[in-house]
Amino acid sequence: MAADHTRPAPSAPPRVRRILVVTVVPLFVATVLAAALLWPRGGSPQTDGGADVPRHPGTVTRVVSEPCPPAPSVPEGTPRVGDGRCGTVDVRVDDGPNAGQQVRTPVPDGPGAPRVEVGDEVILVELSDPTDPTTSNWNIAEHQRGTPMVWLAVVFAAAIVAFGRWRGLAALAGLAASFAILLTFVLPGIGAGRSPLLVAVVGAALIMFVVLYLTHGVTAQTSVAVLGTLGSLVLTGVLATIATAATHLTGFGSEDATTLSMFQGDVDLHGLLLAGIIIGSLGVLDDVTVTQAATVTELANANPGLTRLQLYRAATRVGRAHIASTVNTIVLAYAGASLPLLLLLTADSRPIGQILTSEFLAQEIVRSAVATLGLIAAVPLTTGLAAVVTAAGRIDAAQPTDAPAPRPQPDRTEALAALSSPRTTGSDEPDRTRTAPPSEATDRWPESNRSTDTAW
Repeated sequence: MAADHTRPAPSAPPRVRRILVVTVVPLFVATVLAAALLWPRGGSPQTDGGADVPRHPGTVTRVVSEPCPPAPSVPEGTPRVGDGRCGTVDVRVDDGPNAGQQVRTPVPDGPGAPRVEVGDEVILVELSDPTDPTTSNWNIAEHQRGTPMVWLAVVFAAAIVAFGRWRGLAALAGLAASFAILLTFVLPGIGAGRSPLLVAVVGAALIMFVVLYLTHGVTAQTSVAVLGTLGSLVLTGVLATIATAATHLTGFGSEDATTLSMFQGDVDLHGLLLAGIIIGSLGVLDDVTVTQAATVTELANANPGLTRLQLYRAATRVGRAHIASTVNTIVLAYAGASLPLLLLLTADSRPIGQILTSEFLAQEIVRSAVATLGLIAAVPLTTGLAAVVTAAGRIDAAQPTDAPAPRPQPDRTEALAALSSPRTTGSDEPDRTRTAPPSEATDRWPESNRSTDTAW
């Protein structure tokens, strides 16, 4: 989330806090109850992923390259498979019953095959010969990536904590909570046959409540961002449903979806497409809503004289600049994730109109358009709520000081003494016959032609 303000927002007046509590708490309770009703019980259905092939870590000790034998003639235009790497690789098994054993494997070849050198840490798979179960062959499946990924995670967490301090630590906790909800509720719920759209909306709302309050604290500003995010999520879900129905998208727009339908045929791929739009929009929505709520608060603190309408207009101008950059971010994020698909489509010889309206590309266009529409709606919605809450809090805080102060009542004894005391003489020398000190007499009646009403 981009909006981060180390200076805490001022506390909202009691009336504003009561209104926000009455609004937010029922929504949170409804989200928790819906999650409890939709929570998968008994685990997700198991799919037959094939036999469990033993995998063992190993270290490459020797690589011997050899010239490949002549390839058989193939028809012209047939795509090549692999890059023609031949030879053998000696690998030391590092774990399992064969630890310490040197095994010989062929040089990995084929699409996506890893390139290995001496000292590389790899993953070995042991394949048994179907004709002779006592004979096994070893092959290199991939590189070991555990250690580099652990170091990358350590650097990632250290950078966030070093820059954000306690707020950065809270952001990491929110990230862990998001993954926990996705892995324990959203994915198992969809796999168990629940409605993907309903599970995604409830899961996204649950993530929103936990992450926003955990990262930004339980404040009126955060509550405004929560309400803006929740309203935008509902609107995004409605727009996604209308758009996918109007374009007749089936959800079979990717190879992953097609593969999933083979292993788990009861999954609603159309609903899964809607769920992906909801979850993908949440990460950008909370950024915009938190930023808009914080902008209104900072504007009100910097210039307390701004009216509610002026706060809304000024913060909306900031939101327009934010949206202009975020729209490009959304499109590029989807384009980057679908880059192989886009590259494949550029080689298509069909007319551009047919390519744009194909299932593969139309799915990404609808995803980007719906997410952008929900993002645009989040700016006026959150800004308006923040302006109302901030202005109401400022009015409540100003009521005790704006009321006219009661006129002080003069002391009767002092008033009588001032009236009975003789005035000063024609000279500037005050009359010393007064019982009160000269300074008091001068303060009470400094000039002969000045009324004492104001002082009293």
